[in-house]
Amino acid sequence: MDDAVAWSRDRLLAWSDFQAEFNPAAPEDAHSAIRFRPTWTVDSDSRQDEIMFLLKDLRLHTEFLPLLSWVRPTQSGDTILLHERGRFDLAELARRETANLQRDFENRLFPTRGKNEEQRKQYAREDSARMIAVKIEVVMREFGRRSAEYDIQTDFGRDVSWQTKYDDTFAHLRS
Repeated sequence: MDDAVAWSRDRLLAWSDFQAEFNPAAPEDAHSAIRFRPTWTVDSDSRQDEIMFLLKDLRLHTEFLPLLSWVRPTQSGDTILLHERGRFDLAELARRETANLQRDFENRLFPTRGKNEEQRKQYAREDSARMIAVKIEVVMREFGRRSAEYDIQTDFGRDVSWQTKYDDTFAHLRS
């Protein structure tokens, strides 16, 4: 069962969302597991005796994974929660600024392979998933880079001045 929490301007993370058992060997006091999950449909079109596929309704969702996220019980204070909420917002910001899947894929035709209609449909699903996965890797790398910078600049939320600067940026996502 997937209990992912989709990013929403109306939904803030709470400590109750961090459901995994904490890792005593980890240096950090909390861990937020975040993913970018795509959804799309594949359609096909014939062009000059060649079957082409196109992607429709392409969306990329930023999701928090409660069953993989944890907090050290002795550290579950407001400062760290605010910082982890910021990490989720940072992921959404990275998605918005890095992933333009509609521009890259929608309203474009891509060739497909296969000897019959059923094979072509299967290959179109596989090929589109592979193309989208490459773009998601770019978003993940950018989020990873920004997340490391966020932790350093804010000293994991302890530097109030830097954390406030980030919080002001994140507030624009919720307005």
